Amino acid sequence: MFHSLRYSALVLALFGGMTVSQAQQNVSQPANTYSLEDCIRIALETNPQVKQSEITVQTNGNTYEQSKWQRWPSISFSASQGFRSGRNIDPFTNQFVQQNVSSNNYQLGGQVTLFSGFQISNNIKFNNANYQASAKDLEATRNDIMLNVALSYLQVVTNEELIMVAQRQVDASQLQVERTAKLVEAGTLAESNLLDLKSQLANDELSLVNAQNNLESAKLNLKQYMNMPGSEVINVVKIPVKDPTMQAYDASIQEIYETALNNLPQMKAANMRIEASKINIDLARGAGMPTLTLNGGVYTAYSSAAPKQRFVGDGSGNTTIDVPSTTDYVMIDNKQVPIIQRVTAPNGSIQNFRYFNQLDFNRNSAINLNLSIPIFNNFRTKYNVANAKLQQKTYEYQAQQVQLTIRKNVEQAYIDMTNAAKRYSATANQVRALQETFRVAQVRFDVGAINSVEYNIAKANLDRANGNLVQTKYDYVFRTKILDFYMNRPLSDF
Repeated sequence: MFHSLRYSALVLALFGGMTVSQAQQNVSQPANTYSLEDCIRIALETNPQVKQSEITVQTNGNTYEQSKWQRWPSISFSASQGFRSGRNIDPFTNQFVQQNVSSNNYQLGGQVTLFSGFQISNNIKFNNANYQASAKDLEATRNDIMLNVALSYLQVVTNEELIMVAQRQVDASQLQVERTAKLVEAGTLAESNLLDLKSQLANDELSLVNAQNNLESAKLNLKQYMNMPGSEVINVVKIPVKDPTMQAYDASIQEIYETALNNLPQMKAANMRIEASKINIDLARGAGMPTLTLNGGVYTAYSSAAPKQRFVGDGSGNTTIDVPSTTDYVMIDNKQVPIIQRVTAPNGSIQNFRYFNQLDFNRNSAINLNLSIPIFNNFRTKYNVANAKLQQKTYEYQAQQVQLTIRKNVEQAYIDMTNAAKRYSATANQVRALQETFRVAQVRFDVGAINSVEYNIAKANLDRANGNLVQTKYDYVFRTKILDFYMNRPLSDF
């Protein structure tokens, strides 16, 4: 019923944040004794639902961070090994050869998107909104658990105080039995009075046992929220709760509701999902816009069919020599005279053409600018946009439901607080009246003016009213703190 109250306020101050003196006491508190802050911490650390929500937040955070890197180029490297036999194309010369050829191919390439209908930027915004919404969901989950732990903790404290009330009732009845037994022995009172008082003592002892059982049930509920074994022995640090002043709450229902809307994480999460759905519409539209990409790469290859040696210039210039032809000649005086050809060649030498030399020789690069314009994609974009708009409507209705739930919870909490105040005031008046009634009854019983039945009735009424006063006190304080949660107020003042 009560959802998502601020995490920091809950951890530091939920239901009686410790004062400095209390904090010092907690340092040396007995073993197996837990403060409210300890119970909340253990519950959050061991709750599987919280851990699942934390993983969801981390996953959405990773998705958001990765989407920001989509602005950067993608770079890849590939390598391949090939072997061919028979008639093949030599990868080095691109000529047909009749031999076995082994080859290697290497490629280092990259691609960057220059424009894609703003899909990259919209995707970043969309993932960020989902990430923030899941973080708010985690906060709401934590707050729900913390509030349940606080309520269980308060139930333990309440039952401990009820045990104290029941024990006082037993002690008072025991003293009255002992006193009456002496009067019966002295012959001042009839034995029936003693029997009636022993019956009342037995009833008070039963009430004490019931209060102890209720305490164990409350502790078991608290241990279950803390994911502790039921057999574990625990005690809690008592919260010093003052008697309520019964002053009217200083905020109206509308003020509490408006403050809750601005602070509760589930409302923020719902609004963030609406914003994400709007961005998703732009993403769907972007799929129908042109895409411009730039890619390029560096390539090289090796072939076993390539020559193992080749001429390599040394860079020192050229040399011109006269070379007689072995096939061309002229006839002079009936003699064949070879034609002299003047040949200019770079200076260098024949060198071995090894693996890495060939890779360096075959190196080449390319760059491409690609434009893709969708013309017809079976109306996929149209219907994706329509579905995205429907999704936005869904999230808007979900936000309205969250808003209505918050209003319902605030109104219910306010009414519960008002009713608790009335019950506490009426019970306090009843206790004061019954205290005087019991005082008079005890005086009259001591002098024999009333019998033990009338005395027991007066005592039982007072005992029951004291127990009700403890319950209504804590109930009123708890209901008031619920409204403080919604008002985003510190909760350490009791």
